[in-house]
Amino acid sequence: GAWRAPLDLTPGSWRVFADFAAAADGEARTLGADLSVPGDYAPQALPGPSPTAEVDGYTVVLDGSLTAGAESQLRFGISRDRVPVTDLQPYLGAYGHLVVLREGDLGYLHVHPADPPRGAAPAPGPTVGFQATAPSPGTYRLYLDFKHGDTVRTAEFTVTVGAHEEHGP
Repeated sequence: GAWRAPLDLTPGSWRVFADFAAAADGEARTLGADLSVPGDYAPQALPGPSPTAEVDGYTVVLDGSLTAGAESQLRFGISRDRVPVTDLQPYLGAYGHLVVLREGDLGYLHVHPADPPRGAAPAPGPTVGFQATAPSPGTYRLYLDFKHGDTVRTAEFTVTVGAHEEHGP
C-alpha cells in the first residue's frame, strides 16, 4: 500500500518513521527513512538530561529511568499552571505515546502506555505510565505525545542509560 503525510521540515537531516500493521498478517512493522532538506542549518547538540520538560505552558515531569536490557517503568506527570491535568484526551487510542531514539544511530522504540491494574480503566491523567527496555547503554531522546484541549503536544527529554547490573542474593 501507499500513504502520504504532509511535512513542513526546516533545512537539515531528518529521520522519519512509519509504524503500521500489514493487513495481510497483522504484524506490526516500522519503516524508517532518512531525509535531507537543503538550506543553511547548524546541527545542535542534545540538551543535557533533565527530568522536567516545558511545552506550551504545560510542565511534564519524568519519574523513573531507562536501563539497558531490563524493563523499566517510566511515569510522566502532566500539569498546567501547577494544577495536575486529569482530563487528557485519547490520541491514537491512548492517553500518551512515547517514542525513544538512541543518539548516534537513532535506534527507535515506540511505547504505548502500560496497562492499568486488572479491572481498572486507564486514567486520563495526571500521570501516564510506560514499560520500556533500552537496548543498550547510551544517550536517548524521549518524546512524549499527549492530547489536551484538542491539541497534541510533545514533551522532550534527554536521558542517559547505564548498563543493567545483575544483583545476586
